[in-house]
Amino acid sequence: MSVRAGFTEGARNAVGPAAATLALGVTFGAAAAAAGWGFAAPLAFSAFGFSGSAQFSLLTTLHTGSAAAAVASAVLINARYLVMGIALNDSLEGGRGRRALQAQALVDASFVVAHRGGGRFDIARLFGATVPQWSCWLLGTLVGLLLRPDPALMQTLGLDVVFPAFFLLLVLEEITSGRAAVAAVCGGCISGGLLLVTEPGYALLAATAGALVGLLAAADEEPA
Repeated sequence: MSVRAGFTEGARNAVGPAAATLALGVTFGAAAAAAGWGFAAPLAFSAFGFSGSAQFSLLTTLHTGSAAAAVASAVLINARYLVMGIALNDSLEGGRGRRALQAQALVDASFVVAHRGGGRFDIARLFGATVPQWSCWLLGTLVGLLLRPDPALMQTLGLDVVFPAFFLLLVLEEITSGRAAVAAVCGGCISGGLLLVTEPGYALLAATAGALVGLLAAADEEPA
């Protein structure tokens, strides 16, 4: 597949998450405006940070706790990209600078869209999926800052379930073996249990431990 075709396919597959990202961006912009962040800071945060989970976590924690706790929360939530980056590493091309630049396109939905199976990723599809999501996130933030709708509007309309439902579908598509199913169930149980005692960001991060099932199974399959 050519670079252009891969980019186009990635962009086409990202239409759903891009639409959800737009709605979430509006909510973030409205919440940031209500919190007194001004105009430039949240817009720049969305442009260069581009992490809804970390941005909402930072916004919420700064309102209720210290700056150190807010930064720590955002860092922990984004720590999942270390694992995703390792998985992506073998598919990157060029020197360190070019590879680091390519890795900037890594976001959750794009990671899944770019997966070709067998631990390989199509970088053109990765970029194709990320560009519309980034554009919609930035546009949504701008709309939220300008219009300042009630941050609770998304929950009232039920838009807050769009992203979880989308990722549930992605998970179901990736479950092609018993080992993958066990990992998904373990992750769901871990996050569900932790939601009773901690914030969603920490529960999400801990849920990645379910992927260790794959490592344990792989170790058992190695010849003695």
